[in-house]
Amino acid sequence: MAADITVVITDREGVSHKVQAPTDMNMNIMELVRAYELAPEGTIGICGGMAMCASCQCYVLNDVVLPEKSDEEDAMLWEAFNVKENSRLGCQIAITPEIDGLEVELAPEG
Repeated sequence: MAADITVVITDREGVSHKVQAPTDMNMNIMELVRAYELAPEGTIGICGGMAMCASCQCYVLNDVVLPEKSDEEDAMLWEAFNVKENSRLGCQIAITPEIDGLEVELAPEG
């Protein structure tokens, strides 16, 4: 049985949440934010996790090794607002044992 991992998510109000994430449910960071209701309904994951809206943009705050950005993710971030060097789309970061300890901050809306 796969173990849960810990992810720290800072919401848009600046409040840090240390949450448990299952590695055996094929979830991603955007779905984790929604599951814990860390963003108002309808403000994150608007496209359903298809890398088409950037509503789940987050900033990676620590040195956890993540998979490379896909061309689709890179293109969406190119069009998004408030993009930084450490920006990623939460829907493109799968919950796997390798990202245990990941710390992210949700980007501002819009």
